[in-house]
Amino acid sequence: MSTPSLSADQRDLIDRLFEAVPALDDLGGLFVAAGHELALVGGPVRDALLNRVGNDWDFATSANPDEVESLVSSWADALWDMGHEFGTIGLRKGEAQFEITTYRSDTYDAESRKPDVEFGDSLVGDLSRRDFAVNAMAIRIPGREFVDPFGGLADMKKGLLRTPVTAEQSFGDDPLRMMRAARFAAQLDFRAADDIVEAMTQMSDRISIVSAERVRDEFSKLLLSSQPSVGVRLLVSTGIAERVIPELPALILERDEHHRHKDVYEHSLIVLEQAMALEQRLGDGPDLVMRLAALLHDIGKPRTRRFQPGGLVTFYHHDVVGAKMTRKRMRAMRYSNDEIDQVAKLVELHLRFHGYGSGEWTDSAVRRYVRDAGDQLERLHILTRADCTTRNARKAARLQRTYDALEERISVLAEQEELQTIRPDLDGNQIMEILGIGPGPEIGKAYKFLLELRLENGPMSQDDARAALVAWHAESSSE
Repeated sequence: MSTPSLSADQRDLIDRLFEAVPALDDLGGLFVAAGHELALVGGPVRDALLNRVGNDWDFATSANPDEVESLVSSWADALWDMGHEFGTIGLRKGEAQFEITTYRSDTYDAESRKPDVEFGDSLVGDLSRRDFAVNAMAIRIPGREFVDPFGGLADMKKGLLRTPVTAEQSFGDDPLRMMRAARFAAQLDFRAADDIVEAMTQMSDRISIVSAERVRDEFSKLLLSSQPSVGVRLLVSTGIAERVIPELPALILERDEHHRHKDVYEHSLIVLEQAMALEQRLGDGPDLVMRLAALLHDIGKPRTRRFQPGGLVTFYHHDVVGAKMTRKRMRAMRYSNDEIDQVAKLVELHLRFHGYGSGEWTDSAVRRYVRDAGDQLERLHILTRADCTTRNARKAARLQRTYDALEERISVLAEQEELQTIRPDLDGNQIMEILGIGPGPEIGKAYKFLLELRLENGPMSQDDARAALVAWHAESSSE
């Protein structure tokens, strides 16, 4: 297997990579002096040649884990064992963190979720076991020799994902690679080769042997990529999504009642893209909760679809049903409780704005909108705006103006009343003192009454709140 030569520009990209991290050459010198091989492999090489900023430093070596540990223990600033059985040692030198793995030849039992690790004896053999040719390139160090036995460089030029061995063998060895195909298609905006698509379709049931946590991590990386819809489409078209997150392909059969020229699946992908365009409101990086909510906001529609006379289709309460479905699916995928709560809340609230009309909400209704959104208010703003996919320019402009007006009302009320921290005008201790009662269920009822009063009327003086509480208590006691 021959390795193509790098162009002058490509060689310059590799040299700049090494200049940015001088420890790379120093590390290579340690291994060569001890009679071992060391190569920078996979993602760092791919990203350097794509002129992308990367922060993963993965190495493959002929040294076994004990030899690696012995070589770097006095050189590294910190050292940790990432699993002797997998042959990987982690270390830190200055600001850079490295992972060094002994050449491997992994095999998987047909029913196993874990690989049977066998150490290999050559770099090319190690590269042949990697997921895709664009990830099977290496740079030997310290000599900086480019190694590309499976045509990864040519695939990069074509924007193509191929496997070093047959797709069937690669996915049979590790079915998670089918998820990774979708993830890298989304990250790199590459097209999966026809044999990869065919193998994913024929072997989609094999994803069931992979742990939910590994599947979740790949799906999250896909969503956080620059082109997540590319990856989602690949998962859906090959049947992988049917086994991982079946609520997505179920949307294809449904028609959106507001946009009958599109199905809900296409609408959801557009909402995802439009939400991404507004993410700068949340900070610098991609936001997983926001993207999950955008993708899943309408998953309750298939279950709530009803056909009415005259050809009308309704999806009443799909927001509430969708929130429950979101919780169930995200639990199955082992997302954290916080992530589940946040995404489910956004799904449940995504229709709330449509009751606003042209501004008929009272201040009380605006307060309740803010109270119910809680710490998800900014994400709810984004989701609501992104959920407008109409091609009617006048309607879209009207919806935008209306939501602009709602946000302005929220801003004014927030400045006046500290909406984000709405609470009653009297606390629990004051309630007990005024009513002359001790801790118990009555305090909770009184607190809830005062909160509703606060939401309805806005801030009250201590005297007015006290009078209202006493009157409420007297009425409650007489019932």
